[in-house]
Amino acid sequence: MKLSIVLSTHDAQFQAVALKGDFESNIVKIAGWGYDGVELAIRDPKLVDVEQLESVVSANRLAVPAIGTGQAWGEEKLSFTSDDPAVRAAAIERIKSHVPLASRLRAIVIIGLLRGITPDGQSHQQSMDYLVEALQSCCLTAAEQDVRLALEPLNRYETDLVHTVADGLDLVERIGAENMGLLLDTFHMNIEEPSIEESIRICGDRIFHFHVADSNRWHPGAGHLDFGSILATLYGLGYKGFVSGEFMPLPDADSSAEYGITYLRKLQQEHKLR
Repeated sequence: MKLSIVLSTHDAQFQAVALKGDFESNIVKIAGWGYDGVELAIRDPKLVDVEQLESVVSANRLAVPAIGTGQAWGEEKLSFTSDDPAVRAAAIERIKSHVPLASRLRAIVIIGLLRGITPDGQSHQQSMDYLVEALQSCCLTAAEQDVRLALEPLNRYETDLVHTVADGLDLVERIGAENMGLLLDTFHMNIEEPSIEESIRICGDRIFHFHVADSNRWHPGAGHLDFGSILATLYGLGYKGFVSGEFMPLPDADSSAEYGITYLRKLQQEHKLR
């Protein structure tokens, strides 16, 4: 079982990222806790010194399984479904700008809140049409460099667009690209899915990446989710990717990261997860 945790390369408003701030010191801590990888939350690749980033990550023997892009929505309000064509175009170009770095790091590009929400006066159908159009364009660019995209179903309180695995699979079918899949997140699934395990089974090989946070969005082990059952189901399907912690920095950032991996490694031994 390969474990990673989300690290923002810059300070950000998004709360459900435990680690932010000094990049190099956080990378050293992540490696020291025993994580196999680090998922990078990057608002804009232009803000990143790629050579330095790659050097620090490599020196600490960490992989980068995925790049999160949601800060472009949170900080800049870029959105695939905006009613402003210029904003939609900027959102598409931002995702395409992540592709060279993702290719270099062999990382998946995550589409989360960048999908946006339906603006007042715009129909849900129009938003979905914009979303499909944007993702088809991004997938074409990503495929040229053998990069995969993973859309994350989010709960109803964050967006009106794509809440469940079923919603996500319908969208993937509309897009019609082999490099388009889903990122499943246990926090959102606990709100939206009747059965987390059954939804994992339904998603099957379209699971490109997997986020863990407990029912209260704290680290795994701090709430009531049955991660033994959830992860046994995931790995029972032959999943080969990373399980990545995206949770609140509670009781504090370092403790949450350490408690999370300790709990998950214990489950790995108990359930013989590979």
